[in-house]
Amino acid sequence: MRLDQLNFHHLFYFWRVAKLGHLTRAAEELHTSQSAVSAQIRQLEDRLGEALFAREGRRLLLTDTGQLVLAYAENIFGLGQEMLGRLQGRTAGITRLRVGSVATLSRNYQENWIRPLLSDPSVVLTLESGLLEGLIARLVQHQLDVVLANETVPTDPDRPLHCRFLGSQPISLVGPASRWAGTTLRMPDDLDGLDIVLPGPRHALRTQFDALCTSAGVSPRLRAEVDDMAMLRLIARDSGWLTVLPEVVVQDELRAGVLVKVGHSNALQERFYAITTPHRHRIELLENLMATSPDEA
Repeated sequence: MRLDQLNFHHLFYFWRVAKLGHLTRAAEELHTSQSAVSAQIRQLEDRLGEALFAREGRRLLLTDTGQLVLAYAENIFGLGQEMLGRLQGRTAGITRLRVGSVATLSRNYQENWIRPLLSDPSVVLTLESGLLEGLIARLVQHQLDVVLANETVPTDPDRPLHCRFLGSQPISLVGPASRWAGTTLRMPDDLDGLDIVLPGPRHALRTQFDALCTSAGVSPRLRAEVDDMAMLRLIARDSGWLTVLPEVVVQDELRAGVLVKVGHSNALQERFYAITTPHRHRIELLENLMATSPDEA
């Protein structure tokens, strides 16, 4: 079979059925009948000479060949979606940049990172947040241009990704100025029994902090654990408890003197990464952002 004999319309129908896992839902999405979708896939199977689906009751399961064809279809139609997104973004000289960030990442850090674009009238930003795996899935499908994260992603030959290190910063201990101004505490040595707020268990630095306390034989009194950095910032500001976090999360409160830094630990670091796909169309403004040094981010 030659490339010019491959019917990409049939391949598209197969891709939607494989993604949705259901003939009826695919037919509804494609505004056609279930029998028409089935016929298109049968013709593709006839051309390829192998079955793409196996039935198990009412379920459609991909065969080994189906899995292979799906992997290529993802790239083919994913790149098509990226092309349309880029072309639409170029309308009237506009560049669209779609940025995802994990929910545990500081919004202040994200804003600092995109700040060079905020005064550019030719840029339209789409900002999303969520769990890393969900954002990566959208990145692979070319629905995002970059994902900002505070952890790397596992190596997967079936899902190649580029993970660029953007920088890191030490973790600080902060508290309300009304109570802690002028106080310095060693972290973690002086935290035994003190009321403390920590990032949630899913945050990359939480494991580091717990291990540091265990090795020092220190047991702070946990009052709250918070995944969302915006909520962690509010609790740090309003609770009166000590909080362990990256300074960027509460940069405005520190500047205003509402919070003070009571201590910090170089042993605890939050690292920042920009994750992209190797097939990503080059976007100059994104390349410039990823090349920015940590001190400038």
